[in-house]
This record gives sequence, structure tokens and C-alpha cells, in this order.
Amino acid sequence: MAAVGVVSGKIIYEQEGVYIHSSCGKTNDQDSLISGILRVLEKDAEVIVDWRPLDDALDSSSILYAGKDSSSVVEWTQAPKERGHRGSEHLNSYEAEWDMVSTVPSKKKPHTNGDAPSHRNGKSKWSFLFSLTDLKSIKQNKEGMGWSYLVFCLKDDVVLPALHFHQGDSKLLIDCLEKYVVLYESPQDKRTLLVNCQNKSLSQSFENLLDEPAYGLIQAGLLDRRKLLWAIHQWKKIKKDPYTATMVGFSKVTNYIFDSLRGSDPSTHQRPPSEMADFLSDAIPGLKINQQEEPGFEVITRIDLGERPVVQRREPVSLEEWTKNIDSEGRILNVDNMKQMIFRGGLSHALRKQAWKFLLGYFPWDSTKEERTQLQKQKTDEYFRMKLQWKSVSEEQEKRNSRLRDYRSLIEKDVNRTDRTNKFYEGQDNPGLILLHDILMTYCMYDFDLGYVQGMSDLLSPLLYVMENEVDAFWCFASYMDQMHQNFEEQMQGMKTQLIQLSTLLRLLDSGFCSYLESQDSGYLYFCFRWLLIRFKREFSFLDILRLWEVMWTELPCKNFHLLLCCAILESEKQQIMEKHYGFNEILKHINELSMKIDVEDVLCKAEAISLQMVKCKELPQAVCEILGLQDSEVTTPDSDTGEDENVGMTSCPTSAFQSDSLPVLATSGTRDDNPTQISVSPVSRLTPA
Repeated sequence: MAAVGVVSGKIIYEQEGVYIHSSCGKTNDQDSLISGILRVLEKDAEVIVDWRPLDDALDSSSILYAGKDSSSVVEWTQAPKERGHRGSEHLNSYEAEWDMVSTVPSKKKPHTNGDAPSHRNGKSKWSFLFSLTDLKSIKQNKEGMGWSYLVFCLKDDVVLPALHFHQGDSKLLIDCLEKYVVLYESPQDKRTLLVNCQNKSLSQSFENLLDEPAYGLIQAGLLDRRKLLWAIHQWKKIKKDPYTATMVGFSKVTNYIFDSLRGSDPSTHQRPPSEMADFLSDAIPGLKINQQEEPGFEVITRIDLGERPVVQRREPVSLEEWTKNIDSEGRILNVDNMKQMIFRGGLSHALRKQAWKFLLGYFPWDSTKEERTQLQKQKTDEYFRMKLQWKSVSEEQEKRNSRLRDYRSLIEKDVNRTDRTNKFYEGQDNPGLILLHDILMTYCMYDFDLGYVQGMSDLLSPLLYVMENEVDAFWCFASYMDQMHQNFEEQMQGMKTQLIQLSTLLRLLDSGFCSYLESQDSGYLYFCFRWLLIRFKREFSFLDILRLWEVMWTELPCKNFHLLLCCAILESEKQQIMEKHYGFNEILKHINELSMKIDVEDVLCKAEAISLQMVKCKELPQAVCEILGLQDSEVTTPDSDTGEDENVGMTSCPTSAFQSDSLPVLATSGTRDDNPTQISVSPVSRLTPA
């Protein structure tokens, strides 16, 4: 990099006791430690990292600037001010002589001025500084090695000497740098942090904003640099924790990012598909978004889903109805009928505390009252044994258990912002908050591998509200997490699978809408991420989510009914999205703003009608059959090109476990396409796990 002059900007970080071990590994040199001061400075929108020996710390004119020549040998360039005073007898470059393992070729740079390379006496030859825009990666020390050290690698693989932090920790420096650049953990080496990781699209766009001409726009005030840095910082959070990002303002992040990148020209509001693919594949690790049709799609011609029935919902199941279905020993008499009634109307609130334990599998449906009492006693003992495990951990023990510390820290943060407008959780020192915290901590003991992931508090809150009992709430939560476990696993396989399945269902229902979403870089349906992650918890009012969840827990009318709920909501919003020509940003913003505005009964009716429509379809694609868990009915998948007998190609494809004739059908509303076209439907659709 070229010399940028003596830096006299604002110091935003300063640390003494940062050493270079100049003879690391060379036992014949006892004087191997060079003490120095490390600073990070900000001047004119540029951030500089500066290290110099303690003796030179007060003389900025002695600083040498790290540059790179064409052969990747480090070039040390005197500051312009220094050059003018000291003349040509001072070095322009010297060979890198560090002990750190480096990929830099060990050869001298040719000198065009005829001067032999020279080294200044003393320690000042180790001084260096570089602009943050030239930083490629940072390598950290292994854990348990005493003091920490960092090795900065610049672009073109120039490696600077390791900086050893004898006083304090290097984490403060990393935290400081993260305010200005995006740092990513290298997939090959967890000790290495990559800067603006090799994302050749969106991350490159961020880098370009610091170059001409975008950098000039920032200086001219046409782009807000503070907003941009905030957006980049949030982008880092998305990379680290997609759960949080999707739940706490993903639309704001994208608005900042894309408004900055696009400018005000409407013609630029369409981002390249490859760039948006990188955007999403980075946000959901391992998710591959294809830009072209993949081979192996199940091609369905002229699919007619038939007329969609209009259904109505009944009143919630009352305590009287529940009691009538219980025998003298406390068994539920007709489980299937009870589930159907709950599916069609939900439960009265007074009944939830009992019924949810059955719906979630805490109590077996065929258990007697006495068996449930014994089970509850057993589960109470088990719960408090697990609770004692974390309660009895001393401060000294916890200092040596980083995972438990991390779990506790996350839980404390989330508990303090979960449903605080609900009277059950509002105010300071609320007993509901204490129970929320304790149950989540105990769950970490129950499933320590998974531990706590942000979003779980959203799933527990309604359960504790209904149960009003710590032990019952815990075991209901544990049962619910058995269903939701994959959503929170590190590889997020459950989330990837659901997005794939949702894409397949939506394409079958409305290929035109899918095509429009794809044209706006939204075909991967990432805006549904939050819906799926915590089962619509942030989309409906608290009381509505109680109704929605108990309906879904019946597992009727088919498998993955929650995906049909997504389809029902999207179908309701389709007209506005398409008529107003919403782009990527607008779609994401619009979907996020639906929160608390969706009618739960309306959505349940539509989703139920879609399920009935699919169950009755005689040409349902096998991929859809598998998603919905339909079986035992013969469904023909015609092939218009074969001309074979229509009985050929029959596949076993599910009927609903919830029979369609058990629902009151009031009328029919045609949603069929009078001119059906060829549709590609596949379990992989346009989304495939990497």
C-alpha cells in the first residue's frame, strides 16, 4: 500500500504492553522481546492500525508504512515528512526477517536507485501501520497458551510479525475492529478471522464503498457512512446468528444495505441473482440457492387442483365437551374425535392447562388419572435434579465452563425482552421471568449439546403462561423442542428443509406468483424464515398464538400443516405484492410488517381449504405427497408425452389422516387455473442443501 502520511487522527484504541518476539525460537538471542504500543486511529473515514516500539512511541516521524511490491515482499516506505528530512541514505525497503511462519517469498526487492538496503539501528525497524482496507485476515493464538497474540495478514499474503498482548487481552482490539470491518471465522481454521470473507458479491460491494467512486459519494455526503457501517456490523450479526437477525429487524438491515448500494436510481433496484444467492447462502449456512433450473425435477403437466372448498370453524372445545369424553378412570374415550374438534375450533382457555399436556405428548392419550399423577411426581423429581445441577455450580466452576456461561448470558438477555408487554411477564423482578430463566437453564442441562439458542424463549413463554407451573411447563417445552429441535441446530438442516418444502408447495399452488418472487430475488422465501423458526410466534397476538399452536399440535389435517399456513398468508398478500411491483426490499419489509395484523381464524380456514383441495387432487406430485405425508390413495401422475394407459404411473400418495368428509363444506370457490401449464415441482425446487 502507498504511504498515507503521518497519522494524527482520533485514537479509538490504545494498548501498551504489546510485544513483538523478534527471536522467537532462537535460544541464542536472549533479548527477543520488543515492547510497544498498539493504536487504532480514525482519520478522514480511514482506519489505521499502528504499532511502534515504546522508544519511538512519541515520534511519529519514525513510522514505516507497510506496503507490497509485485513479488509480495514487504516494502517499508518512510513517511513523506521523514524522507524530506533524512534523504536517500535511509532505506526504502528491506527483507522480511520475522520468525513467524509466512508464505512471503524470502527474497529482496530490487533497488532501482542503486542504494544498498540498510537497517536502522535499534528497534524502530519493527514499527508498522496499515489501513484496515488492506487487512485480509487475523490469526489468533490457541486457547490456554498464556498471553494472547494476533498475527495480521494483509492482502497479497503479506504477514506482519505476531503481536503478543502481555498486558490485557486481544479481544478488546477485535471488538474495536469489528466496528469497522466484518470478521468471519474461517471454515478451515477456527483460529483465523477473515475480513469481509471472500464473498465475491455482496461483501465485495461493501469493500467497493470504501473505494472510488463510492468513497467519494460518502465524502460528499450522498451516502451515509455511519448507516453503512451500522449495516455492515449488522451483516456480521446475521452471519453469526441468523436467528437474531431475522427476529430483530432484518428489514432495517437490508434497507440500509441496499439503499446505500443502489442509490436512488429505480433502474438499479434489481440486484443480480448471483449476488442475492450469496446473500442468503451466507445468512443460512449450507443453503445453496440455484440460479438455474436443476435437472431431476418432477415435471407435472396440466395439474388441476380442482375447486377449493370453503370451510368454517367451530367454537372452541369447552370444558363440558372435554369432560364428556373422559371415562371413570380418566382416559380420553375418543382421541381422534377430540383431536378433530380441537383442530376445527381450538380449546377454551380453561381447558388448555389439561389438554396441552396431551397434545404435546407429556401425558399419553390413553393414560389414566392415577398414571398421570405418578408420571407427574416422577417428572417433578427428575426436573429438580436437573435444576440442582446448574444451581449448584459455583462461580469458580462456571469460570471454567465457557458453554454454560454463554448459555446463561444468552438466556438472561432473552428473558429480559420476552413478552414484556404481557402482564404475566411485565415489570421488574417478575416471578414469571424468574421461572422463564430457570426453565431455560434447566433445559440446558437436559440437552446440553443443543443448550440455549435465541428464539427458544419465544417457544417457552406461552407454555409457562398456560401451565402456571414450573415443572409442567418444562416438560411441555421439552416435548415441543423435540418437534422443533432441528430448527435450532447449528447446521439448521430443519430450516433449510422447510424452506425447500415451502417452495415446492407454493410453486404447485401458484407458479405465477413463484415466478414473480424469483424475478425479485425472493424465490428462496427467506422472508418466511422467522415464521418457520418459532412457529409464527412473532406474527400473531399472544392469545392468537395459543389458538394457532394447539391447532397445529393435533397434527391434522396432514403433515407439515404449518407450511400450508405459510402458503395461506402469502396467498392473501400476493395481490398487493404483485400489483405494487414490490422488489426484494419491499417484499421483506411488507412481510415483516404483517406482524400482529394477521387474522388467525381466516388463515386457519384458508390453510385447511388448501389441504382439502390437495387431498382431493388426483394428480398430486409425489414430492408434494411426501411433504404432506399423504398415503394410501392412488394418485395418477400423467405423462403427456408417453400416451400410455392412464393406469400406468399410479403412485401411492397420501390421503389425509383427517378425512375431508368430516369437515363442513359450505361452498366452493374456484382457484383453479383454466389454462394450466407445465409446472416443475421437486423436493429440491430452487433450494438445495449444500
